[in-house]
Amino acid sequence: MLLDGLYRVLNADEREVRVLLSDENHSVFKAHFPSRPILPGFVHLEIISDIFNLEINGVKKAKFTSLVLPSQTLKYIKNGNKIAVTCNNKDVASFNIV
Repeated sequence: MLLDGLYRVLNADEREVRVLLSDENHSVFKAHFPSRPILPGFVHLEIISDIFNLEINGVKKAKFTSLVLPSQTLKYIKNGNKIAVTCNNKDVASFNIV
């Protein structure tokens, strides 16, 4: 239910998926810093699990380099157990998952 209506897949293959996030009216954005809506870091893992159909048992390393805002387009790039997240060709997060 957390992801319901949060994003729309724009294009996808086995390695890369681009998604468009919903606007600030989604409950995820309202719950996390209501006066400054951003995507909570843990939600990336939920999205990754959903779009790549993965069961994530743990995270070895997570790095967040930029805030993710409502209505942004994100690209999730999977390379083995490493996932990079970009927005407008700029790194916003990366994960080593188990």
